[in-house]
Amino acid sequence: MQSRHNPALRHLARLGRERKYRRSTGEMLCEGEKMLREALSSGAQIQTLLVRAGREAELSTLLGQAAASGAALYTAPDALFALASEVETPQSVVFSCRQPVWTAQALNGRQQVLLLDGLQDPGNLGTILRTAEAFALGAVVLCEGCADPFSPKVVRSTMGAVFRLPCVQLPLEQAAAQLRQMGLPLYATALHADSVPLGSVPLGSAAVIIGSEGRGVSQQALALSDRRIIIPMHGRAESLNAGVAAAIVIYEMTK
Repeated sequence: MQSRHNPALRHLARLGRERKYRRSTGEMLCEGEKMLREALSSGAQIQTLLVRAGREAELSTLLGQAAASGAALYTAPDALFALASEVETPQSVVFSCRQPVWTAQALNGRQQVLLLDGLQDPGNLGTILRTAEAFALGAVVLCEGCADPFSPKVVRSTMGAVFRLPCVQLPLEQAAAQLRQMGLPLYATALHADSVPLGSVPLGSAAVIIGSEGRGVSQQALALSDRRIIIPMHGRAESLNAGVAAAIVIYEMTK
């Protein structure tokens, strides 16, 4: 690859920067050897793979596996390689793969579900997906106003969980209706006069709503929930980072 106008290079660059383009192609951008290993071991459909010139020999095993799975392989010098990367210090591999497709049917049979209501921070979203997968949570539902789960920053933060964790994008009202049909109680995390401590409700078979970083859960979420719960805190801080709060809830649901 010798030109910044190479179609494969432009494709990778657009995947990293344009949500609309990711949606239209059904692909996402991933970076690094670890993510490539995770993608290959998870059976992800790798489409286009760009390796930094000079690193082909040491990455030959991974590149061979990617080629065998049908990926188109390219090499590029540092200056061109950096154009496809979304990080300040690019690694040695950038690649695109098909986005995992999780429909509403993926919720069927799940006993522990986390719903995210307007969670906009990509780092928090990636951390939550990584934590949910680490604790074998049943599924995560992204409702209105959430960050793109297939943006490069979210994908990096998941550390491979994006390939495996059922992550369903549904309107909150539709998700709540489906979870109720499944018999799961729906709890909203909110500081309210009638909120009860997290540990006082059975969470082994339940769905919990986590709100956005700035405003918490929406009025719609409160109206749809069966009960409001809080994480008891004994220090002076008034609230927790959304990713931290979600991690505590996930631990309580799966312990």
